[in-house]
Amino acid sequence: MPLSQLARYLPILDWGRRYDRGQFTGDMLAAVIVTIMLIPQSLAYALLAGMPPEAGIYASIAPIVLYAIFGTSRALAVGPVAVVSLMTAAAVGEIAQSGTAGYTAAALTLAFISGAMLLALGLFRLGFLANFLSHPVIAGFITASGILIAASQLRHILGIDAEGHTLVEILVSLWTHLNEVNLITVVLGVTSTGFLFWVRGGLEPLLRRMGLGRRLAGIGAKMGPVLAIVGTTLAVWAFELGEKGVAIVGEVPQSLPPLTFPTVSPDLVLQLFVPALLISIIGFVESISVAQTLAAKKRQRIDPDQELIGLGSANLGAAFTGGFPVTGGFSRSVVNFDAGAETPAAGAFTAVGLALAALFLTPLIYFLPKATLAATIIVAVLSLVDFSILKRAWTFSHADFAAVSVTILLTLLLGVEAGVTAGVVTSIFVHLYKTSRPHLAVVGRVPGTEHFRNVLRHKVETQPHVLSLRIDESLYFPNARFLEDQLSRFAAEKAELTDVVLMFSAVNEIDLSALESLETINTRLNDAGVRLHLSEVKGPVMDRLKRSHFLEELSGDVFLSQHEAVCKLADPGPRSDQSARQFT
Repeated sequence: MPLSQLARYLPILDWGRRYDRGQFTGDMLAAVIVTIMLIPQSLAYALLAGMPPEAGIYASIAPIVLYAIFGTSRALAVGPVAVVSLMTAAAVGEIAQSGTAGYTAAALTLAFISGAMLLALGLFRLGFLANFLSHPVIAGFITASGILIAASQLRHILGIDAEGHTLVEILVSLWTHLNEVNLITVVLGVTSTGFLFWVRGGLEPLLRRMGLGRRLAGIGAKMGPVLAIVGTTLAVWAFELGEKGVAIVGEVPQSLPPLTFPTVSPDLVLQLFVPALLISIIGFVESISVAQTLAAKKRQRIDPDQELIGLGSANLGAAFTGGFPVTGGFSRSVVNFDAGAETPAAGAFTAVGLALAALFLTPLIYFLPKATLAATIIVAVLSLVDFSILKRAWTFSHADFAAVSVTILLTLLLGVEAGVTAGVVTSIFVHLYKTSRPHLAVVGRVPGTEHFRNVLRHKVETQPHVLSLRIDESLYFPNARFLEDQLSRFAAEKAELTDVVLMFSAVNEIDLSALESLETINTRLNDAGVRLHLSEVKGPVMDRLKRSHFLEELSGDVFLSQHEAVCKLADPGPRSDQSARQFT
């Protein structure tokens, strides 16, 4: 296989050949900053996923290295993220109890299935399937997930035992255990949450007033979680708060990621198949959005199908090294980009930093309170909650509003799987409904021009014996009969009709059902003494029509332009004595 073709599947062979000292400096600086940020994030998202804390670090080492080899983004930072961690907890929690060996095995299997799916989609170049998850559905799902995640972390802020995968279950469980609240934990949790909220808006201006540049101040502000973790960990250690009921992380193994093997029993794979599919698609959509946004700033190109391979490899890496499903994270990717990452090598250097942390720094987080990790998660995910999407969707499209509303409500009330599935089904149903009733416009010529516009919107010239009908949608099985019915109605209203011209300027595709409808229309019009013509037919559509007998049986002509059609049909010419009204 030629090197250029091999580089298509191994992008490292492309950028690695041109790697220089300047890129190394930028990548190393970014790696140091992202490593510091990623340590608390990894621990927090492992907590959210129901996994032991070290699993978050493990899930951020091998996956990052594999993505650096197979991925195409220069700045994307792969690892655990909030939404995917929540979906992991929801899926695996149905199978085993958190903290058990069965739970860990199921999480590994979930990562394995997700990685295999992503890899297969990439190899077969099926990345377009992610397009079925519309932006309103994604926005609604992320908003609802942000609320669910924040609600699920309140138990750590309050220091109580609570559970549940839907908003109602979580709130009922919190209320039931409210008498168990640990006041010291509440103080730590609320203080950490307030500090982190202040950091988001107040630390950067403070750093800039202290003389730091905009870029460094922005990066420094994103290090706020590290300050919260250091401060609360020292407080727990100094005042022995762990003995007073404050839940702490405890002992974390000092080791590199272990070699693990997912369980591939048919029953478990069947149980996790749908959750893995949803995690794969949502993770890919989130990742590719971040990657393309950052790449556009440097005029770089992202290959969606190769991204699938990169993310698939990363998840397979997580499955075999004690992790759980991962994807590209927005916040850490932005920090990576702002810190000067030039190539995916920045991710590899980050993995080295995390490996060193796993070996030497884990004893330092023994006294880290879980309330602080929960505060980190809450502050991160509440920024994802965006109810303005409801107003925008209602104003722009009631159909999109329906998709957003259904997704948000069902995610909150029935859980993440039901919510995103219902959102996808609603989006597809709405799309089929809208395309099954395409916009049809009777058009006329704008005086003094060769332009044709809707007679209901513009002052135009028309001919009583010619019906010019513009079809504003591709023709396929859901809308074929609708075209027949509407054309019957239009034709029946013009007693002097001799010619019908279907303007195909917006028709990009015709399937067999639509072809049969066109043949039926041609036959009915011909029986009524009316000729059928086509105009402005696109090349691919014409190629398809030429492979049928339709053009041979067409009673009229195919015109290059609507103007040409109207000019040639200006004289009514001979016609049948049958009235066009009989075409009903």
